[in-house]
Amino acid sequence: MNITLRIAQKEDCPRLIELVNELALFEKAPEEVTVSLQEFEDSGFGNNPVWKAFVAIDDDVIIGFALYYVRFSTWKGRRIYLEDFIVTEEYRGKGIGKLLFERIIQETKELGYSGMVWQVLDWNEPAIGFYKKYEANVEEGWLNASLSKEQIAKY
Repeated sequence: MNITLRIAQKEDCPRLIELVNELALFEKAPEEVTVSLQEFEDSGFGNNPVWKAFVAIDDDVIIGFALYYVRFSTWKGRRIYLEDFIVTEEYRGKGIGKLLFERIIQETKELGYSGMVWQVLDWNEPAIGFYKKYEANVEEGWLNASLSKEQIAKY
C-alpha cells in the first residue's frame, strides 16, 4: 500500500458519492442519501463552495475521505465540523482513518479554529473507540433535530 492524501477535486465527486452511499448503508439508512451528484459538485466546487475534503488514495483509487465545513459556535467560535469520515470496508484497520482524522486535526490547527466537532452513532463502538484514543469528548444528552425541504415548504 502506498497511501497518499490530497484535497478533493471536482472530478472526485462521483467516487465520493459512492463512498457516501457505502457509509449510509453501514449506518442502516441508505434511503436517506438524496443529494444529487450535481448538487454535491456545486456545493464543493461551485460559486459558493461550502465544503472541503481530504481524500485517501491507493493506486489512483479513492479509498476514503474526510469531508468538513466551517461551523460557528456562539460559545466557542469557529470550528471544523467533520460531516463525513469514511474508509471503504476493505481498507479499514490499516491506519488510513488515522491519517485522515489527523489531517483534519492539522487543518483545524492551521486555520486557528477553536476545535472540531462531529457526530457518531451510539452503537458504532469501533468508531467510538477510535475517537476515544484521541481523548475526544463523546457527549450524551443531545438529540438531533432537523426539517426537510418538504417540511420547510409548508411554512
